[in-house]
Amino acid sequence: MSTTTYTVVGMTCGHCVSAVTEEVSQVPGVSGVDVDLESGGLTVTSDAPVDEAAVRAAVEEAGYEVAGR
Repeated sequence: MSTTTYTVVGMTCGHCVSAVTEEVSQVPGVSGVDVDLESGGLTVTSDAPVDEAAVRAAVEEAGYEVAGR
C-alpha cells in the first residue's frame, strides 16, 4: 500500500473537495482519495506508487493546482 500527500491550492468549499476527489479517483491505480478543505491536504492511497504527473493533471482538470514540492 502506498500513500502520498499533496497540498491543493484554491479550494474554498465542499464542491471543490468533490471535484478534486472525483478527478483524482479516476487516475489509474488510485484506490482511495481523502481531501481536507481546511488544510488543502490531498492524500492519495494506492496499491503501488501512482504517477505524480497524473495526480497533478487530475487536480488541474478539477480547476485547482498542487503546491510545489
